[in-house]
Amino acid sequence: MNIGAIIRRRREELGLTQDQVSEQAAISKPYLSTIETGRAKNPPTDGVLRALERVLGFGAGELTKLAHLARTPADVRDEYERKDAQIQKLRSVLRGLISEGPRKPGGGVDLDALAAEIEPENAGNVRTLTAGASVPIINKVTAGYPRHFTDLDYPPSVADEYIRCPDVHDAQAFAARVVGDSMEPSYHEGDIVIFSPNTPARSGDDCFIRFAEDAETTFKRFYQDDEDTVRLQPLNDRYPSELYPRERITGLWPAVFRVQPLEAGRR
Repeated sequence: MNIGAIIRRRREELGLTQDQVSEQAAISKPYLSTIETGRAKNPPTDGVLRALERVLGFGAGELTKLAHLARTPADVRDEYERKDAQIQKLRSVLRGLISEGPRKPGGGVDLDALAAEIEPENAGNVRTLTAGASVPIINKVTAGYPRHFTDLDYPPSVADEYIRCPDVHDAQAFAARVVGDSMEPSYHEGDIVIFSPNTPARSGDDCFIRFAEDAETTFKRFYQDDEDTVRLQPLNDRYPSELYPRERITGLWPAVFRVQPLEAGRR
């Protein structure tokens, strides 16, 4: 998501018109419109961005940081984001080690303090705006019958292709291209879907599903009908739903974003 789309979304969330925002930020309405639509010939200055931060309730420096990152050469930005994803993965591993490791009742290392240093407890559910993380496109997922799948040990060092995706905070996130038509009309062949392994799947979510046998996978809407049975429901009514014992499924990873080509691009 580019900075103009972020500004427009926040303005709409606050119920403000372009007239109101442009007046309070001391910029013209046409200029605000070109910023929101990405048609501005030059990026907004830091002064304009600071004014928009104030009017739209962003934290100090949030928009300017995004603008500076957007101006960074793509190769430098991608390298930074890949290293950041690796750091997040390492943090996850360290948290697991800390929670399961030995604790000294009479002294030694304070593991609780170390865990707080890795991820502060007061962080709560606050999420930082991002200009878009690089998510590895690791393979294809069949929107039809289960097919064999190789995940290439995601993330993020082995994929040959990446896609930039906004507001993804799961270091394990990955993308796959849809094959088949069983998830139409919501998903079409060739769409790219981003999945989040660290987001708990809920009944009714569209999920990347991995089976125990031969690591086969499929893409379906998942329903937990009872404790022992999972129903996988295609969205295309030409395909029947399928019931599976819960123990046959080793992975249920919900979709969080979809990237679709325009209809004209399909023809």
